[in-house]
Amino acid sequence: MSIKSLIAMSMVLMTAGCSNGHQEGYDSFDEYPVYESEWNEMVYSPDETRFALWAPTAQEVRVMLYDAGQGGSAYRMIPLTAEEKGMWKGKIEGDLNGKFYTFNVKIDDVWQGDTPGLMAKAVGVNGDRAAILDLKTTDPQGWNDDRRPPLKNFSDIIIYEMHHRDFSIDTVSGIQNRGKFLALTEKGTTTFLGEKTGIDHLKELGITHVHLLPSFDFASVDETKLKKPQYNWGYDPKNYNVPEGSYATDPYKPDVRIREFKQMVMALHKAGIRVIMDVVYNHTAITSGGNFERTVPGYFYRSDEQGKFADASGCGNETASERPMMRKFMIESLVYWAKEYHVDGFRFDLMGIHDVETMNAIRKALNEVDPTIYIYGEGWAAKAPLLPFEKQAVKANVHKMPGVAAFSDEFRDSLRGAWGDDSKGAFVIGRFGYSDGVKFGLAGGISHGQLYNDSTDFTITSWVKEPTQFISYVSCHDDLCIIDRLKKTLPGASQKELSALLKLAETALFTSQGVPFIYAGDEIMRDKKGVHNSYKSPDEINAINWRNKTYNRETFDYIRDLIAMRKAHPAFRMGSADLVKTHLEFLETPAENVVAFRLKGEPCGDSWMNTIVVLNARTETVKIDIPDGRYRVVCKDGKIDWIKGLGMVSGNQISVSPRTAMIVHQ
Repeated sequence: MSIKSLIAMSMVLMTAGCSNGHQEGYDSFDEYPVYESEWNEMVYSPDETRFALWAPTAQEVRVMLYDAGQGGSAYRMIPLTAEEKGMWKGKIEGDLNGKFYTFNVKIDDVWQGDTPGLMAKAVGVNGDRAAILDLKTTDPQGWNDDRRPPLKNFSDIIIYEMHHRDFSIDTVSGIQNRGKFLALTEKGTTTFLGEKTGIDHLKELGITHVHLLPSFDFASVDETKLKKPQYNWGYDPKNYNVPEGSYATDPYKPDVRIREFKQMVMALHKAGIRVIMDVVYNHTAITSGGNFERTVPGYFYRSDEQGKFADASGCGNETASERPMMRKFMIESLVYWAKEYHVDGFRFDLMGIHDVETMNAIRKALNEVDPTIYIYGEGWAAKAPLLPFEKQAVKANVHKMPGVAAFSDEFRDSLRGAWGDDSKGAFVIGRFGYSDGVKFGLAGGISHGQLYNDSTDFTITSWVKEPTQFISYVSCHDDLCIIDRLKKTLPGASQKELSALLKLAETALFTSQGVPFIYAGDEIMRDKKGVHNSYKSPDEINAINWRNKTYNRETFDYIRDLIAMRKAHPAFRMGSADLVKTHLEFLETPAENVVAFRLKGEPCGDSWMNTIVVLNARTETVKIDIPDGRYRVVCKDGKIDWIKGLGMVSGNQISVSPRTAMIVHQ
């Protein structure tokens, strides 16, 4: 054979060798294929296990099998085959139940590193390896009979935000599984003084929905060292479709965290309480080296013109919800939690990073599961997202997202003071210029004919179509909780004074036409030692001190009765902008820092007629002119009795004591 022929043959062989791998070239992310079928990366049966990974830019993809969730070498490697729409697939015959696996993708001749995939639904300790598991075996007894508690209207919702560890870690709680999912399954728990704790406390308070801070698998807590004190809120996602292992009794066993999460949901449902998950699709714990980047580099994140990762989350990256496969990922993940775990609602962290179209697609998909699933989020971002403003799922665009709600920072700041300015305070402590912001919140953020802006601090603009899109709150896990804020704005205030101010703020909250939201422990005057951002602070800062329920029992009883009053009287939760415009009338007040309104007639068939609410934040008694008549008093001087009442008043004027609320009706 001639030298020319040998060279030619070698060239052919080299070309053939390079084409063994499969790698697509795309000019933009818009050209990436979209996989239309259900996105399952692992499907188990006793006869075979099927694997699939969406990796359209890969040359090769392989699956590594392990005996354990951590440690040891892979005992088998399986190459996957490139198929349609960027999906790589393969199968292994035989029963692999109890085994673990990782994917590895080769791009530009470089293996990217092992991941559990993007859609792992069971993992080993610390979530580094996915687990092969028959999910049916994770269903607790009675799971098939579990049902969501009835919910007629979003306006009936009362949300209680809590962190698993905070709520139950106190040794005084009487809870056995402290800091775990199972803490919320224990009945009959009390303090040594006999006060109800845990799930019985929630029932006693009367809330309808528990909002759980992130409960999916997050990166910051080492599940192999749980005897060492560790704390984090969990806003650092690792595996989106698996419960967090540190809240399980055994993080090494993939089935345990799944089963215990289901047990928790079922127990809450039996108690008449729905479950909301805090979800963090806007960013991931890490970027380079994370599951997304090791699978399809660049696709799942936004980048600037220089190729640098955008960072609207303030956590190092921001996801690209507008890209079809990221949108599909979010939708399928949420539907999975709603179906597999019977979750009843979702709170979106930094929802403003996501796009309007995606949020509407999520609403549509969840409607097909159950239209009573509630969706709300933070209508802002930490920094400006790399997305046109008109497409951002921010407050200003909530009117474009029917069935999606957002937090009202206007109402919050008008009641307690602006974010980041602890000492200034607002309406509750008697500062002028915030009454309109309070009225805005009381009307549920709708466009009301009596509302106009004369605020000194911000412009009030309606951004909702319906009051059920408006989350009314004064305190949450972020920033100072309400008691710490009051201590900052009124240094030296006594416990009695703090209680009075808290009662006033909570009265505004629970008589608002928006959806009320209360932070766990506010009802018993919880504080966090003045720490603003306690996301990784120890239990000494974050844990709810259950002794406070005894010390501040009067405050708890007041808030409990506020909730019961709201639930019993639909006039406080009309749920319709048209009804609010018709029946909610703001009354003239003689001085600044007093807000009064009347619910005219018998809205929504309420048994009370012409209900009047007055919020007096001044340090002196005020007299309010009201329509002449005879009224029953149900709230006065820091006390509530909405069943028997607190007496009667007649005439066209009522006197309201300093820093208190008054509620009367005919």
